[in-house]
Amino acid sequence: MSKNINLTEGNISSTLTKLALPIMGTSFIQMMYNLTDMMWLGRLSTKAVAGAGTVGFFMWFGMSLVLISSIGVSVGVSQAYGREDMEDAREYISSGIKLDILIGIIYSLLLLIFRHQVIGFFNLGDAETIQLATDYLTIIACGFIFHFINPIYSAVFNASGNSITPFIINTMGLVTNIVLDPILIFGIGPFPEMGIKGAALATVLAQVVVTSIYIVVSRKNKELFSHLHLFKLPKKNYIKGILKLGFPAFLQSGAHASISMVLTKILAKWGPTPVAVQSVGSQIESISWMTAEGFSTAIAAFVGQNYGARNYDRVKEGYYKGLRIVGTIGIFATILLIFAGEPIFRIFTPGDATAIAQGAIYLRILGFSQFFITIEIASTGAFNGIGRTQIPAITGIILNSLRIPGALLLSSTILGMTGVWWSMSISTIFKGIILTSLFMYVIKKGLHTK
Repeated sequence: MSKNINLTEGNISSTLTKLALPIMGTSFIQMMYNLTDMMWLGRLSTKAVAGAGTVGFFMWFGMSLVLISSIGVSVGVSQAYGREDMEDAREYISSGIKLDILIGIIYSLLLLIFRHQVIGFFNLGDAETIQLATDYLTIIACGFIFHFINPIYSAVFNASGNSITPFIINTMGLVTNIVLDPILIFGIGPFPEMGIKGAALATVLAQVVVTSIYIVVSRKNKELFSHLHLFKLPKKNYIKGILKLGFPAFLQSGAHASISMVLTKILAKWGPTPVAVQSVGSQIESISWMTAEGFSTAIAAFVGQNYGARNYDRVKEGYYKGLRIVGTIGIFATILLIFAGEPIFRIFTPGDATAIAQGAIYLRILGFSQFFITIEIASTGAFNGIGRTQIPAITGIILNSLRIPGALLLSSTILGMTGVWWSMSISTIFKGIILTSLFMYVIKKGLHTK
């Protein structure tokens, strides 16, 4: 596996790109997990896609909870690296993993206990869709702890400048998922046909594979994981530090997930097809924003190490170069979604003309905001790197919250259900403009000032 990279020296563009490309690849792999499930489930029925898409919101909220530890550990480790304080880095890692496991166990149990109530929130109306969603959630919840563990390991390696290792390990998980999905869904060979349950089981087993490999690799990395004693209580000051850094990011992402649940509930009055369309469409749209999030993670690690080393000019230059790269990705995504939305969507629901038509509209509307979502995500990474995680959290929560009244207002006009999607796109445009402007102001004011 690759070694850690010192991000405080060397050519900025090559250093940032060398770190970012594997992280972007890892983000693409995470996206492919969901797209693979949606692609195969689309060949079962639109209701199966709607059921899995509904559960996807609870997986999203779970990943928001992971941010508490992963962001806290990422910022703590990267800044410790910049200061060349490995003892501090190891304490952040040890405390963060223990906190993450505890949160994951609690959340998984809550989903299992209240699975009928949480699925009932959406008022899907269709009994078959509700049962499919419940079946999918039950299996996912049983293995959700692995979804919690893997991102924290990725965060540790990325923050230390080693993005190759998470990429390789997550690729192994994706290959596992791709192989198992059709086998378990349709019952190939000696395996019984499991339908949506097979898709859930394939996802869980792939995550188990990833966790197992991470554990093996981490045991060989004494520099980072020598103090990882899972049955020893973490130090309170590090838990407080992690919560201070990571909790705002959780609030932002958790609020976003919760708001999206409400928007889906608004859409559900038009039937299960728009719910399925938004589920598939959001996965297709994630080509841009998950790629940008990968680069954002690289920006956070780069900024964190250089901020810790007080190389403020290098922080500034790295941010602007990163912004140009993700902005280019956003422009490409805009062109792709606006002009090629229909043939892309057809891949996932080939037998449903209504879903294809609605999907093309969804991608076209969200396409207008792709540039802005990429620069917002890049700026979030920069704020995380300097430890000011509360700024993107505040702007994100406020503007995402405005989506609900916006959706209710616009969907009550001739726009109908597309008003929900226009509300999402417009708020994203404003988030990108505002957050990027705020970080530029911080740079102008001086990174050394609080």
